This record gives sequence, structure tokens and C-alpha cells, in this order.
Amino acid sequence: MPVFSYQDDLELIKQAVTQAGVIACDGFNSTETEVWDKEIGHPVTETDIAVNDFLFQTLTQARPDYGWLSEETKDDDSRHKKTRSFVIDPIDGTRAFIEGSPNFMISVAVIEAGETIAAALLNPLK
Repeated sequence: MPVFSYQDDLELIKQAVTQAGVIACDGFNSTETEVWDKEIGHPVTETDIAVNDFLFQTLTQARPDYGWLSEETKDDDSRHKKTRSFVIDPIDGTRAFIEGSPNFMISVAVIEAGETIAAALLNPLK
């Protein structure tokens, strides 16, 4: 397994979050964004899923040996067997997003041994 520096991971997630911001903006500006409850009182949008899927594909392709934990992906605990993992909230502030408020973010972190070693947060509208 290649060993990536913290700076390498930071650059990767910064680029991925910036690209995911375009997806989030497109969804925010759409008049046809689908919304449903993943569980009662916990809404999700098709944009949450689109951002999540983009980040999953981009990040796990670049770092196949890293684990994955996302608010929008079923957790299978396999990440516990990995040295580093991505921790994702594709749209942090889904209710604000749904209401048309620009107060939401895309959140991505890399953790190692329970500690955050790199993180990127982006509000693509601000």
C-alpha cells in the first residue's frame, strides 16, 4: 500500500470537494431536485446522493486502501480494518439546502487512528 503524506491527502480532498461543489450548486439551482426521507425526520435529496457518489468514486479510486464512512452510505464497518478512512457528509445542512438557504456545506475528512489528519469544508455558494 502506498503511503500518502497528509499534504497529499489534503490536496486530494480539496480538489474533490471543489468539484463536488459544482454538483451541489447545480442541484441547489435546479427546480426539480427530488427529496425524500431516508428515515422519518431525516430528509435526503438527490443532490446528497449525487455528491456522495461523486466523492466515493473520486476518493476511493485515488485511495483504494482507505476506508469509507458517509452519512449517505450504509456503514459495513470494513473501514475499521483500514489504516485511514474518509469521513463524508455530502450535504451538511440538507434542510437548509431543501429550503433554498445557502447555509450548507460539503464536508470531507481523512482520519487515521481515530484522529483527523486532513479535512476540507466547502460552502459552494459562498
